[in-house]
Amino acid sequence: MAEDRLGWGAAERAEIANHKNNGSWTTIDRSEVPEGRSLVRLIWVYKRKRSGALKARLCVQGCAQIHGEGYDQTFCATMRPTSLRALSAIANSENMRMRRWDFVAAYLQGDLEHDEVVYCHAPPGYATIGADGRPRVCRIEKP
Repeated sequence: MAEDRLGWGAAERAEIANHKNNGSWTTIDRSEVPEGRSLVRLIWVYKRKRSGALKARLCVQGCAQIHGEGYDQTFCATMRPTSLRALSAIANSENMRMRRWDFVAAYLQGDLEHDEVVYCHAPPGYATIGADGRPRVCRIEKP
């Protein structure tokens, strides 16, 4: 069990590194959050893959968000299985090779609309204290 604890910690650090590399948020003092704006919490979601690898994902606790205040839409484009089969059939008929890509942290590649601003508490276990003496918060730059 001790090695699992170390593994989950490493998975969390890898997830934080993905967010830092992607520029997912800017850390700001709590006093910089506009008056009346609510903060949503971030939660860790853990998964043990079939291979035994440990994965940690940082998610916004969406049930606490207010429609129109922090978001307007809940859509994420993905390929439909029928589209994949159609592309595979075309590639086969044209004697083309297909490749598979696995994008690391593909869920971090989206953009917020220009007027969408989400403020979150710091990730659990990674809070820092700001100049105002209160825990710093995250202004989400990319979902």
